[in-house]
Amino acid sequence: MDKNTNHLKPKKKKGSFSDKLFVFCNTLFMILFVVITLYPVINTVAYSFNDGIDAVRGGVHILPRMFTLKNYSVVLHMQNFVTGAVVTVSRTVLGTILALVTNAILAYIISRREFLFKSQLSLFWVITMYVNGGLIPVLLLYKNLHLTNTFWVYIIPGMVSAFNVLVMRTYMQGLPDSLEEAAKIDGAGYTTIFVKIITPLCKPVYATVALFVAVGHWNSWFDTMIYNRMKSEYTTLQYELMKLLSSVMHQSGSATSANSANASAVTPITVRSAATVITMLPIICLYPFLQRYFVAGLTIGGVKE
Repeated sequence: MDKNTNHLKPKKKKGSFSDKLFVFCNTLFMILFVVITLYPVINTVAYSFNDGIDAVRGGVHILPRMFTLKNYSVVLHMQNFVTGAVVTVSRTVLGTILALVTNAILAYIISRREFLFKSQLSLFWVITMYVNGGLIPVLLLYKNLHLTNTFWVYIIPGMVSAFNVLVMRTYMQGLPDSLEEAAKIDGAGYTTIFVKIITPLCKPVYATVALFVAVGHWNSWFDTMIYNRMKSEYTTLQYELMKLLSSVMHQSGSATSANSANASAVTPITVRSAATVITMLPIICLYPFLQRYFVAGLTIGGVKE
């Protein structure tokens, strides 16, 4: 019986040569792309753990040749480093939460069909994405609003983003209207619908926007230089890194550290690498937890019922 039924089993189709060639080329391309993408990061990490004097000779690629933690010790003992780290973490956490709340509320308002001016507001916000008043008018405006030389200059101007509002609005418009109609029949108001129905369904887009805003706050240094340059208590980690990199460029061959006793053990390239690793590490650690929401958020508007 087995002999009679063996010929009835479907045979697996072997891929053609062109299919195999495509898979091979695609795999090879992705491997090369990963190597090209990761090598600068791995090389920076290797230099950050390498002895400064030995790093001057070059030849450090993936692994440090002479392992040391002196570079990180120098960076962590830099002037204003701790202050900058505290301010950066504070602005990132507070700025992300407030931006998420304000953008979500505005997106919910203009996503409702019964809101009369949703098209006009959307067009107005789109125009602000391409038209800017310029640096000097913005500086004068913030100065007249008493935002300069304060911590709130990091938070208030970035609370509303036209791009983030439009992204959230697009996602909310894709939600079934029947959910909101059923809640209204049960007596729920707009606030209840937004908090208990819309918000739980919008976790992917919220996570995506939160990641965008958090990365923007964490990497920002230009606003510190323009608005809070004279206030060392409001300095940020990225601004201190920028000053470090600038000093490295002007002090080639000398160690950029506050402690001269460490000058013989570190060099500009190793200190710069250590500072770079420290500043990018939190975002790298945060991304894996938001990755699944981030991928879902990027497909917004891709499928419609």
